[in-house]
Amino acid sequence: MKKNILVIEDETRIRFLLRDYFFKEGFNIIEASDGDEGINYFMNSKVDLVILDIMMPRVDGITVLEMIRKVSKVPVILLTAKGQEEDKLFGYEMGADDYMTKPFSPKVLVAKVKALLKRTSEESFSSENDYNGLTINKLSHEVKINNEIINLSPKEFELLSYLADNEGIALSRDNILDNVWGLDYYGDLRTVDTNIKRLREKLGEKSTYIITVRGSGYRFEAKK
Repeated sequence: MKKNILVIEDETRIRFLLRDYFFKEGFNIIEASDGDEGINYFMNSKVDLVILDIMMPRVDGITVLEMIRKVSKVPVILLTAKGQEEDKLFGYEMGADDYMTKPFSPKVLVAKVKALLKRTSEESFSSENDYNGLTINKLSHEVKINNEIINLSPKEFELLSYLADNEGIALSRDNILDNVWGLDYYGDLRTVDTNIKRLREKLGEKSTYIITVRGSGYRFEAKK
């Protein structure tokens, strides 16, 4: 099946150039001339990778990237006329997977796209872990119980993933709070208990996988 590449770029010449190159390589291209149009296409189309220009009118590329990252882990390659190191670092910090400075070689960009798609495909294959009927896919952020998807909030997903990654280990509330909510979070330990309670409710029959460790915190242990 052909992969769909979303190109969000305000320069018509560059869009046409990329369309021709990627078409020859067997990709489908979706073209957007500004950030608003790009977000609309992204939210309403199946997109496997995004090529995103930073400097655009109306909605800039970084804002588009932030919006994409709120809902998806799809690979994103940034295009920009800026070549300074701090600009590249900022792009990576915001969630970009790769970066190309204009002018660029379309052949090199195609090679980067192929490498990224191959890598994410391999990650998707290996990122799904099954815990005796409870399946956690870190790439798609999906959790299934006996092949039925359950709806978790982003924080509930992070909490479940952290517990499962440390299966068999008793984790203190402090430890969970620091690793799931971050060191700069100023909430109290009851935040952990409240979210554990909600998570257990959603896990149903698999709620017993989250064990309360008296005087400490919680431990994840899938029943064999």
